[in-house]
Amino acid sequence: METKATLLGHPIHQMLVAFPLGLLGASVLFDLLAIALGQPTLALVAYYVLAGGLLAGLVAAPFGLIDWRGIPRGTRARRIGALHGGGNVLMLALFALGWWLRRDDAAWPPREALLLSLLGAGISVFTAWLGGELVDRLGIGVAEGAHADAPSSLRVPHLPAQRVPKP
Repeated sequence: METKATLLGHPIHQMLVAFPLGLLGASVLFDLLAIALGQPTLALVAYYVLAGGLLAGLVAAPFGLIDWRGIPRGTRARRIGALHGGGNVLMLALFALGWWLRRDDAAWPPREALLLSLLGAGISVFTAWLGGELVDRLGIGVAEGAHADAPSSLRVPHLPAQRVPKP
């Protein structure tokens, strides 16, 4: 089933999800490094990377919702998509709450903020797997004519090539 929101023939949501996943995951790693190395600067980096991840998640989410609304009702894909989207909303809320808890001292966040980030990261692994299930197993967001020798998505495969007459 082809996606509803595309850019140059490719699903926008699938293009954008790498940013929140990468940034939010990196924020957890920076926090863990800050603790392990006793470097508050790394926790400060985590704070700003976390903010970028939250913004990226807010940008990616509407395109996922557009795609989900295009999945036929009553299907396994629709149910998995709802769990994927709902889990991502929960994950972003946990990260956002952790980010907010850090506002007074981003260089040394409270333990609760770190726990929320770790929980959010765990949920993101699960929701990313659900996204993979949607695309790789169920073919959601995959072009109908996709195969190993499919033409470029920049071509319009359903229209015949037109010759321009010589003057």
